Amino acid sequence: MNDNKHSTNRRRWLFGIISGLTGILSAAIGAPAAIYLFTPPKRTRSSGWADAGSINEIPLKTPQRVELQRVHFDAWKIRSESDAAWVVRTDAQQVTAFSPRCTHLGCAYHWEPRAEVFECPCHGSKFSITGKVLAGPAPRPLDQYPVRIEGDRLWLADTDDANADTRNS
Repeated sequence: MNDNKHSTNRRRWLFGIISGLTGILSAAIGAPAAIYLFTPPKRTRSSGWADAGSINEIPLKTPQRVELQRVHFDAWKIRSESDAAWVVRTDAQQVTAFSPRCTHLGCAYHWEPRAEVFECPCHGSKFSITGKVLAGPAPRPLDQYPVRIEGDRLWLADTDDANADTRNS
């Protein structure tokens, strides 16, 4: 009889240990799964501003193509991508930056120094140094990046960044 009581206590103790371990394991697996299923992923967003280099390296009134890195945050993933812009410096602290894609079909255009125009090789669109359409099928002027100058550094925002500050600092 004493042996049965001892055996019952041991069963309860083992059942408690097994139940506790099962609960801990379930919580360890279930909590991340519940968070994944019931919380919305982070929105895709970019870092906003990208460093385009020193403003002192850009010659006055001569468009220059600059390369830059943009950082994008997409849910749980961070990725970096290369981008470019055409930058025109009109005076010591006044800069305009254009997207490198034509507004007609998104082709990459280039600066033609002899004619002093931006030319798109795809369908012949031409743009002035201020980005206005001079010729071709392009429906609108070149897209501009909002710019910010901090010290001697030029910062460019995305063209689709609605919250970007478009004033030169």
